[in-house]
Amino acid sequence: MRAVLATTLTGPEGLRTGEVAEPDGRDRVVVDVRYAGVAFPDLLQTCGRYQVRRTAPFVPGAEAAGIVRSAPESSGFHPGQRVAVIAEGTWQQVVAADPAMVFPLPDGIPLATAAGLPLNHFTAHCALVRRARARPGETVLVHGAAGGVGSAALGLCRALDLHAIAVVSTGSKAAFARAAGATEVVCGADWADQVRFHTAGRGVDVVLDPVGGDRFTESLRLLAPEGRLVVLGFTAGAIPEAKVNRLLLRNTAVLGAGWGEIAVREPTYPRRQWTELVALLERGRLVVPEPEVLPFTDAGAALRRLEDRTATGKIVLGFHQLP
Repeated sequence: MRAVLATTLTGPEGLRTGEVAEPDGRDRVVVDVRYAGVAFPDLLQTCGRYQVRRTAPFVPGAEAAGIVRSAPESSGFHPGQRVAVIAEGTWQQVVAADPAMVFPLPDGIPLATAAGLPLNHFTAHCALVRRARARPGETVLVHGAAGGVGSAALGLCRALDLHAIAVVSTGSKAAFARAAGATEVVCGADWADQVRFHTAGRGVDVVLDPVGGDRFTESLRLLAPEGRLVVLGFTAGAIPEAKVNRLLLRNTAVLGAGWGEIAVREPTYPRRQWTELVALLERGRLVVPEPEVLPFTDAGAALRRLEDRTATGKIVLGFHQLP
């Protein structure tokens, strides 16, 4: 079958398309992939900078959507069913996934959209609901708001009646963030002052930070009393440090949102999240922007878009035109 391979740990330049063997489907749900999601961890893995280091050559990707080819009787899935999956190595024509990581699709969700749903929305949902315990009416500051996780967080803020302030880097990304669910958008070097203006100096109840770097300390200063800063990643590259005396001054907290660790420890958690997300989708509360679709042969270009921060929203790779 056709696949995208990371032949060297050199990022986009090391990607090649080629032939690989189909996966072993024993005790797994075997899915014919139509679209596969592209996420920032894919870039880190192909550069050898992810916390779980893989040995080249390997097939990148961790999420996809497609049609069930076969499934164990006990799984609850059947051939021909439309599903989204989380699995290792989804940038290929066929994947075999743990049944706990296969998610049935309602009729109204296109496969291309579904391919980019699981990782970003599970992460954002975990950060807002489980870790920050955000309550309706609270104000959430979202960094990297035009990216995959950021835009998922904005949509969930709107669905959960949270006031979202988006931090973006360009005017075109500002328009995207507003459409994705932001109540207010701040842009430019004085973003923190703009946040203070929009909150009348009070600050925000929750910060979602997938960026890290220099923004972290200023974000701590922007927390309202008993506010929570949730760490989602470090796309800026630098891992910041906090002076914990700041936490005492306003009774604030810094929390991690490591969705993958929770899913390993608590295998039923992703399915429970999916049930909540689908309910929001079916009620029209959660609206997911259509992703940008690139052919799988352009996987290198997709990663470069993440690397140079020109991607807006979600990118997925299309395998749908292959036999």
